[in-house]
Amino acid sequence: MSSALFPFSAVVGQDDLRLALLLNAVSPAVGGVLVRGEKGTAKSTAVRALSAVLPEVDVVPGCRFSCAPAVPDPACPDGPHEPGPGTARPARMVELPVGASEDRLVGALDIERALADGVKAFEPGLLAAAHRGILYVDEVNLLHDHLVDSLLDAAAMGSCHIEREGVSVRHAARFLLVGTMNPEEGELRPQLLDRFGLTVEVAASREPEQRVEVVRRRLAYEDDPASFAARWAGDEAAVRAGVAAARALLPKVRLGDDALLMIAAVCAGFEVDGMRADIVMARTAAALAAWAGRTAVLKEDVRQAALLALPHRRRRNPFDAPGLDEALLDRILDGFPDDEPEPDPDPEPDPQPDPGPGDDGPGDDGPDDGGPDGGGVPPQGGGPEAAPEQPADPSQGPEAPGAPDAPASPSPASAPAAEQAPVRAAEPFRTRMFSVPGLGEGAAGRRSRARTAHGRTTGAQRPAGRLTKLHLAATLQAAAPHQKARGRSGRGLVVRKDDLRQATREGREGNLVLFVVDASGSMAARQRMGAVKGAVLSLLLDAYQRRDKIGLVTFRGTAAELALPPTSSVDAAAVRLEQLPTGGRTPLAAGLLKAREVLRVERLRDPSRRPLLVVVTDGRATSAGAHGGDARDVAARSARLLAADGVASVVVDCEAGPVRLGLAGALAADLGGPAVTLDGLRADALAGLVKDVRTSVATASPHTHRRAA
Repeated sequence: MSSALFPFSAVVGQDDLRLALLLNAVSPAVGGVLVRGEKGTAKSTAVRALSAVLPEVDVVPGCRFSCAPAVPDPACPDGPHEPGPGTARPARMVELPVGASEDRLVGALDIERALADGVKAFEPGLLAAAHRGILYVDEVNLLHDHLVDSLLDAAAMGSCHIEREGVSVRHAARFLLVGTMNPEEGELRPQLLDRFGLTVEVAASREPEQRVEVVRRRLAYEDDPASFAARWAGDEAAVRAGVAAARALLPKVRLGDDALLMIAAVCAGFEVDGMRADIVMARTAAALAAWAGRTAVLKEDVRQAALLALPHRRRRNPFDAPGLDEALLDRILDGFPDDEPEPDPDPEPDPQPDPGPGDDGPGDDGPDDGGPDGGGVPPQGGGPEAAPEQPADPSQGPEAPGAPDAPASPSPASAPAAEQAPVRAAEPFRTRMFSVPGLGEGAAGRRSRARTAHGRTTGAQRPAGRLTKLHLAATLQAAAPHQKARGRSGRGLVVRKDDLRQATREGREGNLVLFVVDASGSMAARQRMGAVKGAVLSLLLDAYQRRDKIGLVTFRGTAAELALPPTSSVDAAAVRLEQLPTGGRTPLAAGLLKAREVLRVERLRDPSRRPLLVVVTDGRATSAGAHGGDARDVAARSARLLAADGVASVVVDCEAGPVRLGLAGALAADLGGPAVTLDGLRADALAGLVKDVRTSVATASPHTHRRAA
């Protein structure tokens, strides 16, 4: 099968995606593109196809770091380079796998040669290969933190520094950063999110004709990739010529004071943080003018630049929907005079603003998204103002706080007993940290103590595979007794592979935080349930910041359900929580046993990720469900099973009213963890809670640490 890429110009629709990629091809200083969208929307296809329409680059022959012959990097590890003609080669697109090691990204040093011979033997990594090209990260939101840190450093400085055990290497690393992600699988760290110049939201078309054209072209490509690519060669050449022409025109583009004032007004109006948004918008507007064949930046360029550069910068917390209020944008821009057409002093043939074929197939005529040249933003969920409407009358339905759980009288509607419509969550707040006791070995995060690739050094061991973190003192100690037998005669230390020692480090890991939320009638009071949802939302925000996986189990009536399987998408959990209805009896045992089953399955899938169970309830148990017997006894036995499994637990006590039964405290004792009230959940009221979690769990089960790990 041919290795021909799917042609960039053959991608159906996705105007914003193609436009954002082409603007970065015209002006790499724009800063890259983050592509957000559901699976199966041609995100990766379009990104991989971009490299074929980029102009070739001139490089110094034999340089592993792609130095430009005209201005070679004076600090290039392969330098210094003598002046001379360069060699033209296609622009590279380098893919960074989510599971790559740090050495694969930044490069690797031959530690054995460095110690024995004093030679800086350096093997370049992916950052060096991507210099002057594209660095593509599929599923960028799943990238490990240590790789994100290296990417942030390189993107900020335009170079890569490797400092290890006294060996120092630096090389240039300027690249177009393109990332794709499915928001359902979790969000990006804010620091990395801000490094992407532009963002686009993509979704599958709902137009049958366009969907038919997508299928037609994909099947034709799979049948004969080479022939399909040949049919689109003319369109590819036209796009490539358009990019080259726009690059040549870009230095002549005038970014006047009026355009700069519009950009500043828009950024101030949307209250974006810092000045990076202003700079990115200015570069994007200039690239838009060059792509349209103009030397003047117009109001429409500023508007389109805002739609591409601001959606991911206006989010105030992880639960805000990305997007931009276009009505507000238009009101800001309406305060500026309209553009007056000016004759172009340097007329040139305009590059085609639409990279797709003009009249080839019905798939090219997608719906008008409202932007210039078909470059409007795709549907973005309407932004925060398009959130689902909550019930207008929160007073409907029974609301007796503290009323005993009892089946509702039969009604003709045959609806679930005493079911309440969803209520809004109260405003989230900052919570204190809960952690799992012991020392884990899970994925890097910010919650519980763990042995990780990064952190403080705690010891040394023989490397199980490739050496990544040398423990110098332990290596020298291992090699020293054998120097005479190895015939050492000079100053250099004779080091063998068996002498090398890997540093063991302690840092923080992310955990699986499983929420078990009581949605029964005893929780149904409107004000009370809003406070409960606000508390859970606050804990979800904490889980997002600490890089946890989260899951949501709810119980009401006679059963429990897994409302959200364990995932990295805190947004999805927030949506499920917001839509959660309440009412009915309280099958506490069913909720605990459902949680135990979920944790059992997750332990098989990811045995290194330790769980933290957060039970949100008032402690009542009025239904034993299918288990029969006394509801409280069954719930207590279920809780003790979880404690025996070594699951670290915390009970958030939602009991209200002047008379308190203390049932949540009894449940916490059975689980082997602490109980904390809703008021005590706040950060300023939870001093010592983490210590209580560790002490309670350790006391409940002496084997907890081993089992939980």
